[in-house]
Amino acid sequence: MTRMAVREVIGIDGTSLVYRVFGSETAPVLVLLHGWAQSSRCWGDGVLDALARDFRVVAVDLRGHGYSQAPETGYADRSLWAGDLAAVLAAENVSETNPAVLLGWSYGGLVICDYLAEHGAGAVAGLVFVGAITSIGRGEKGGRVGASMRAAIPAAMSEDPKEAVRALGSFGNALTGPVVEGSALLEGKGAVSQALFGASLCTPPRVRAALFDRAVGNDDLLADLDVPVLLLHGDADSVVDVSAAHHAASLLRRATTSIWEGVDHGPFVEDPHRFVSEVGEFARTATAEAATREDRQQGSMEG
Repeated sequence: MTRMAVREVIGIDGTSLVYRVFGSETAPVLVLLHGWAQSSRCWGDGVLDALARDFRVVAVDLRGHGYSQAPETGYADRSLWAGDLAAVLAAENVSETNPAVLLGWSYGGLVICDYLAEHGAGAVAGLVFVGAITSIGRGEKGGRVGASMRAAIPAAMSEDPKEAVRALGSFGNALTGPVVEGSALLEGKGAVSQALFGASLCTPPRVRAALFDRAVGNDDLLADLDVPVLLLHGDADSVVDVSAAHHAASLLRRATTSIWEGVDHGPFVEDPHRFVSEVGEFARTATAEAATREDRQQGSMEG
């Protein structure tokens, strides 16, 4: 297993944010942002270890999740979400001369958009949206949810344990794909499914509710972006509808779309090898392109 460092930064409102770092300190930075009611453990050790062979992987616990602090308010304030990510990037020495690839799964995609809206893309080499929303609110095409999510709301936010367990359990295998006992391909998926379910229950009900108590559209932001973007989405995603990815692709100037047939909301669980391969290839190319661009700018300044 790759050596891990656990680090803490403080957000602009004083919130303690915890994240884990894997890989060489001199490798290109790849930042992973998990989804609603999850944590940085969602990616699994195998995926983190594999990505850390080529990147310095920074896996963040979003505010209100995992080991990060859960303030009472502020979850509808995009400047706070943006400030959280900016604090992590600053602590890891990410800048215009040392840009990072940002990867957001599910709600993590919205947090990336919060950051871009407040800080721009100067320190960004590329973006990966995995089963992600890019907007939220009634009528927002970039935030369209699937049947499993619709079935879970609003009971998944309940303080009543029985009601919350039943609602979150209605996700079934949406985060992992089919769990079939005895299958070599699916070995261990039952344990992963339970771990992800546990992470959802560990997220305070008020946080689960607060993350949906906001409305923001980012279509104009996406249309103005001039960085490479990988849109990775399962066509059977029952949490974030695949139409959200197609909508983003229609707006982005430099989008690469990878739609996985028959895959639900957790492609990195259903096929971790393919996930590492596609994300790794994209991130290496985006990082190399950013380095070339920086060299040209530096040469122009010297000339």
